[in-house]
Amino acid sequence: MKFKVPKSKLLEALSSVQNVVGTRATLPVLSNVLIVAEEGQLFFTTTDLDITIRCSCEADISEMGRVTLPVKKLTNIVRELDDGIVTMTIDDKDNCHMRCGSYKSKIIGLSAREFPPPPSPEGGIDYKMDAGRFKDMLKKTSYATSTDDSREILNGVLLSFADGKLTCVATDGRRLALYETEVEFPVENSRDIILPSRAINELVRALGDDGELTITLKDKQLIFNFSDMFLCCKLLSGVYPNYKQVVFSHCDNVITINREELLAVLRRINASTTDATNAMRLTFEENMLTISVSSAEVGDATDTVAIKYEGEPISIIFNPDYMIDPLKHLTSDEIQIELNNSSSPGLIKSDIPFLYVIMPLRI
Repeated sequence: MKFKVPKSKLLEALSSVQNVVGTRATLPVLSNVLIVAEEGQLFFTTTDLDITIRCSCEADISEMGRVTLPVKKLTNIVRELDDGIVTMTIDDKDNCHMRCGSYKSKIIGLSAREFPPPPSPEGGIDYKMDAGRFKDMLKKTSYATSTDDSREILNGVLLSFADGKLTCVATDGRRLALYETEVEFPVENSRDIILPSRAINELVRALGDDGELTITLKDKQLIFNFSDMFLCCKLLSGVYPNYKQVVFSHCDNVITINREELLAVLRRINASTTDATNAMRLTFEENMLTISVSSAEVGDATDTVAIKYEGEPISIIFNPDYMIDPLKHLTSDEIQIELNNSSSPGLIKSDIPFLYVIMPLRI
């Protein structure tokens, strides 16, 4: 096996897959990247048995073949090379002889026969949609997932294919983010799927901003194909909470606010909170919102922002981080905050099919 590839392309490919590696000492090959050289193409695959990711790049292939090499070490070596053409030759003992300019090295590899075969999407249920839209949906919802391992089902994002739409939902029990878009698929392919957070992080890194994405459901796994990227992950098992019970349809008070102005004020006020007093009071009055915090360790802080509101005054306490998260992922100029009273959940909406439910704090 022998090939030549520009250092920049090699590093980009290795960087795309190096985060998905296994730590099981009984399977050393899981710490390696599978490199397959075919006509004009190199394929790079890593797996930890829960997630498998593959990408490819063009290369000058002199001799086709396959090998596995330690991905972290290889990436670190390639990163430090001078720009230029990297030549890699694999001998019959799976050792890689690498050259780039005056640099040369030997890297000990393992046989590709030991590497777990990647799953095939053939025979699964396919959904097709714009890759950029799907990436945006994950970014606008995944921050609301739980990090509590005692409720594993909330550690992922619900992908609900139903009624000609894909609805992405994430919740940790104290807040909920929801984003939906129209997707064409047969009614018999309606499914609820729970995508784990680790797979979401890899998808956000790997997906482009345009092009078609194919999502395939097969054998309790989800397979994503986009351009030169392939990712497969095991799904979380269980029944996701009924999010429709949380999303209420009517609010008595609707407040319109400039998103960036509100975000700036929230960040300033949040600087005066502590882990022990991670709460801020929002007081909505006619055309004015006052945000304040009080901490025995840090002190007090107050700021205001102009709003469009003509109702009765409402004072409510929210976790500041939970208020900031949706605002920094949205792009609209204005948002709407909907409230019934000081003890009921708040609802944040935008100019896209997105909504965010946040529970108030009681102090």
